[in-house]
Order: sequence, then structure tokens, then C-alpha cells
Amino acid sequence: MKLLRLNALAPNCSLPATAVTIGNFDGVHVGHQAMIAQLKQQAMAQNLKSVVMIFEPQPLEFFKGYQAPPRISSLREKVEYLTELGVDYIVIAKFDAHFRSLTAEQFAELLKLKLNARSLVLGDDFYFGKNRQGNSEFLKNYGFQVTNLPTITIENDRVSSTRIRQTLQAGNLALAAKLLGRPYSITGRVQYGDQIGRTLNFPTINVRLNRHKPCLNGIYGVEVVCETQALTQRVKADQPEKLGIAGYTPDSLFGAGHVGTRPAIKQAQPEWRLEVHFPHVSANLYGLLMRVTFLNYLHGEKNYPSLEALKAGIDDDVEQLLAFRQNSAKFPF
Repeated sequence: MKLLRLNALAPNCSLPATAVTIGNFDGVHVGHQAMIAQLKQQAMAQNLKSVVMIFEPQPLEFFKGYQAPPRISSLREKVEYLTELGVDYIVIAKFDAHFRSLTAEQFAELLKLKLNARSLVLGDDFYFGKNRQGNSEFLKNYGFQVTNLPTITIENDRVSSTRIRQTLQAGNLALAAKLLGRPYSITGRVQYGDQIGRTLNFPTINVRLNRHKPCLNGIYGVEVVCETQALTQRVKADQPEKLGIAGYTPDSLFGAGHVGTRPAIKQAQPEWRLEVHFPHVSANLYGLLMRVTFLNYLHGEKNYPSLEALKAGIDDDVEQLLAFRQNSAKFPF
């Protein structure tokens, strides 16, 4: 797979003839996966290279800023999932004032001259160009071969990024896993926080979110793996007598995850955090790239009246999540 920036591609570029699909691909869910499977099939049949063009930032983030819907997947996660699906090229289009002003004709020319597109695989509701002037019929008339993929449904409803956001916000992790085709996870590096957890005797890792706000809010049972080295070996090297609670997959740790803005903590500017407490672990994990998979929703974020009440609440949450892990011998879904 080759990762390219659209604005770095010159007209009449050296890309081979391509089959292209276009969209946000937020979450790279089962609907997206079906589209990419069709793209690859079409590319192979016509001796073309497969291209997925994604937008960064996502258009609603450009138009609405912080009021935009929360992201399911960061750019890093999106690229990782698309790479796993085996596409030849991922092209990132910078969505800015210039890009949003492109007419339908200019957008079609961009596909033709910069991406060398011959064939397009699109959703049945695809629109593009200034004021959404263009659609699949426009592209067909422009000379492209266009295949429209019908909507994928699960449990009698359309699979969409909007539905997945709503499902995650409702705490229905099992349904979210069905819609995504995998359990929901967030990947980020462990960064320095304010270390308040240590003062409460519940030290946590602070995982960078890489998005303006997440789709989740509350307390969760999570499984954590390190993407850059063996996590259990790192823990064992630091504190061999504190190895923690094993997760369900090899070389993983089970933990209590918190996603929210920590209303019980006095702070000048609330910010979204993803924090994980590993029971019976003491290790330096700063800088490691972690994947946090959400397994069990306990409850939403609470605004405790004092730090003492917060500590008692965390203690109760950890006990409940440890009971969940003890009673769940197999991966939850």
C-alpha cells in the first residue's frame, strides 16, 4: 500500500490506471468493507490499481469544528484498517476552502488527471462538488464507469457511521462490533497527564485520542495491547511481581477504562481523556503505542462531589470490572 497526499500529486501524474472509491470511511465499517471488496474485484477484472480517497479533516469537521460529530476512527486508525483490506493506494485529500469550492466538473477532472481514474465504486447516496452539484449520473456522463453499491443492513437497519456513533454512545458494544466487523478500539500513544490518579492510588495511563472528541463516554472494561513491543514483557521488566490481569488475546492486559472530561476534577479547560487503570501493575509505559479495545460498558461519567467520593467510586468500578473479567472466560463478542 502507498499513502499519498492529493495536493502533492501533479496533473497527468504517473499513477497507473485506477479504480477509485471516495468517502470519509469513518470507522471503516462493514459497509465500507463491502465497497472496498467490490473495488478490488473491479480493479482486478480490469487490470487497474485500487485507490481509496479519504478526506482530512472530514468535511463536517471543516464546516462545524468542535460541533462536528465525534470521530469513530482517527486518521492513523483509518489508514491502518484500509491497509489491512489490501488496497493499492490511499489518497488523502485535504478538505479546505479551496477543495470545498471545486465544481463538479473540477472534481471530475481531478479524478481523471491526478488519480488516472477509469472506474469508480460509490455509495448509492454519493454527492460531490460545490453545493453537492455532482452525483453518479454526472460521473457516468463524464466518461467514468460507475458502480453504485447498495446499502448494507444489519438487524433491519442501515449500516452507517452515524448509527455506529449512536450505538457506541448508548454503550451497546456488541452491536457496534457487528456494525464495524470488529470490536471497537482506540489507538494512541501513552502521554504524560496530571497524575491525579496516583494521588488516589489508582494510577492510569493517559492514551492520546488523536481526535477532537470520542464517540464514547463513561467507564469500561477494556483490553490493551501494545503495538510496538510486547506489553507483558515490558511490565515484567519493570515490576516482575506485579503482572496485572491478563486480557483475552495474547500479550494483553485487562483494565478499567475511563473516557470523558473528568467533571469531578477542577480544571481550567475541560478536555477529553482516555485513561486506563491496570489493577496490580506498576510500570513505565510512556511513549508506547497502545490499542485499547472496549469490552464492557459499566456506566456513564459521573460528577462526584469530592475527591474522596471519586476515589470510592473508582474503587467500586474497578471491583465490578474485575468481577466481569473473572466471570467472562471467553471474549465477550
